[in-house]
Amino acid sequence: MTSTGTPDAQGPISTATSTDKAVRPFTIAVDQADLDDLADRLARTRLPRQAPGDDWTYGTPNQYLAAMVEQWRTFDWRAYEARMNAVPNYLTEIDGQTIHFVHVPSMVEGATPLLLLHTYPGSFAEFLDMIGPLTDPVAHGGRAEDAFSVVVPSMPGVGFSTPVVDRGWTMARVARAYDTLMRRLGYDSYGAHGSDMGAMVARELGLLDPPGFLGLHVLQLFSFPSGDPSEFQRLEPADYAGLEHMQWFQSVGGYSQMNGSRPQTVAVALSDSPVGLLAYHELFASFGNGTSLVTVEQILTQVSLYWLTNTSATAVRYYHEEAHAGGESRVSDARTGVAVFADDFQTIKVFAERDNTGIVHWSRHDRGGHFAALENPHAIVTDLRRFFG
Repeated sequence: MTSTGTPDAQGPISTATSTDKAVRPFTIAVDQADLDDLADRLARTRLPRQAPGDDWTYGTPNQYLAAMVEQWRTFDWRAYEARMNAVPNYLTEIDGQTIHFVHVPSMVEGATPLLLLHTYPGSFAEFLDMIGPLTDPVAHGGRAEDAFSVVVPSMPGVGFSTPVVDRGWTMARVARAYDTLMRRLGYDSYGAHGSDMGAMVARELGLLDPPGFLGLHVLQLFSFPSGDPSEFQRLEPADYAGLEHMQWFQSVGGYSQMNGSRPQTVAVALSDSPVGLLAYHELFASFGNGTSLVTVEQILTQVSLYWLTNTSATAVRYYHEEAHAGGESRVSDARTGVAVFADDFQTIKVFAERDNTGIVHWSRHDRGGHFAALENPHAIVTDLRRFFG
């Protein structure tokens, strides 16, 4: 991978010191040798012994993997690389860490600055379909006053925000780094949107409450029963469906325990086998229990990005860092909006309002799931306009 804008560009790896505040243009350019190596590994795929029924009961089935491998072998990475490069990419150093980000200022005067925060196993590429409608709303059926100036960072250790050489990169530390990024770009006021890990980082920004913070818009607030019986007395019928979804996800979420306890162990397999990485990223296909709308091309874009940057180890490490951070639960008073999608984790309002006193916006959407930015980006754009408008 190579970057542009410096005389001796060496890709995302930088020797800049933590006091270096330069923002450097960056171009994504994967070495052909890396693509050839991927093709060779895919051609030599060895699938596991087939499980009875070859369905999702035991995990990612062979029939799914075999079909995906065939499509991956003809996947045009260069086309998607060009699409990522069609928006301005940059690198900068914050807290000793190289941060990759996309920055697209709106041409509309007074546009609202907005951080778009991706999750695992996603990346900054989750938001490519949202950038145009957010920054140029008039061209996409909106009003000029709906405009946003968009910043889309890659989480430290994911994609081109590498390498990560120290410990302690929790959601709170990422939030502090992103606040520094926004100030460095000249924004003294901004909002944030995210899903899953991105939602957790957005909430940490709310707890940080930096000057000028406009609020957080998230797809989930991870609040759970406290044990107080009165909480259940206030639940609505739809909330019980949400509890059932939580129970279902706990029954299939073994990857979370693995990432939180032995991230480097599982990362060996993820870093050595592209099909192993594809199987481990089953959330794209299975999170909604068969309802996912994420396309094959979207899945292969995300998995290819992780493979070609070899960032599985640093990505899964977040689970371990959070599990061992030792932080106490805190109530957020930040202005908060929640968009709940039909086939996603169902945030339960009674629990969420207990932990987040500043909820002023709540919407439900009947199409989309955990990766709604990929599945139904128009709905998120519309919701962001309402919340920040």
